[in-house]
Amino acid sequence: MERSFVIIKPDAIQRGLVGEIIGRIERKGLKLVGIKMIQLDDRVLNEHYSHLSDKPFFQEIKDFMMSAPVVVTCWEGLDCVSAIRKICGITKSREAELGTIRGDLGMSIQANLIHASDSHETAIDEIKRFFYNGEIFDYEMANLHFIYSKNERGK
Repeated sequence: MERSFVIIKPDAIQRGLVGEIIGRIERKGLKLVGIKMIQLDDRVLNEHYSHLSDKPFFQEIKDFMMSAPVVVTCWEGLDCVSAIRKICGITKSREAELGTIRGDLGMSIQANLIHASDSHETAIDEIKRFFYNGEIFDYEMANLHFIYSKNERGK
């Protein structure tokens, strides 16, 4: 099973949308294996957004991401990265498809409620960046046989 990383951003915290966002991912059938609320700082944001460090909006993103706590989560499931990205919708929320988190709940490019890993490799790095040993849990979901076929479960 693949793992993916999600940040529920400050705007979602301020708007009381944490449960809605987590619920949408859970209803898809993905397994929550790690969750915590944290306050982001310069050090972690410089690393997390290093690919944007030369952009004129870099400091604005960092300021936004430090404006309130965030909820970081780790999810598990088949094709987890791509499944979560579809649930999120495109970055520009006001143009995102209805039925997605951003399409239904957002209007902004920056205040777009959620960050999700964009590849399996990125997910591995992000999970290591935000979770320590012992904060990711391995357990079997009781309803797994209702989410995946026997072949998909590898049993």
